[in-house]
Amino acid sequence: MFAEVPEFSLTERSGRTVSSADLAGRPYVVDFVFTTCAGPCPLLSQNMERLQDAVVGRDVQLVSITVDPERDTPEALTRYAKRYGADDERWLFLTGAKQAIYDLVRGGFLLAIDDGAISPDGTPGPGIITHSTKFVLVDGEGQIRGFYSGEDSSIVDEVLAGLDRLGV
Repeated sequence: MFAEVPEFSLTERSGRTVSSADLAGRPYVVDFVFTTCAGPCPLLSQNMERLQDAVVGRDVQLVSITVDPERDTPEALTRYAKRYGADDERWLFLTGAKQAIYDLVRGGFLLAIDDGAISPDGTPGPGIITHSTKFVLVDGEGQIRGFYSGEDSSIVDEVLAGLDRLGV
């Protein structure tokens, strides 16, 4: 186990609020993407789609959190989710306040993110977004149990092995 994910509350593409408490009690896999990404995000989302198909019958939640919440409204996330065949109940797409998301990425999920315009006080500004391509496995108690390369073709097998270790 690496760390405990702090409490958070974000908005799902449906408009409902989803908090860390809502995710408690079962494992979840989270990644970070944005809908206008011309870089790795489409591959991450394709791999999350593959994972969604592979975890049918397992009690696991999939979560994608936008790193561009100023553009990624719930409506934009809904369109993006449809592009990847996301099941409304099994694969959540979350957005929220930019600072809260950046703090969560860095301090909660222990991953890198930068938009090229961080002010001295740490407030993100408008720039080119560079973010981690890791998938993060979190157990039912909110503890990070693994980091996986979201761009790796073996991602599904690696996450399934992690879920097996958790007994899911």
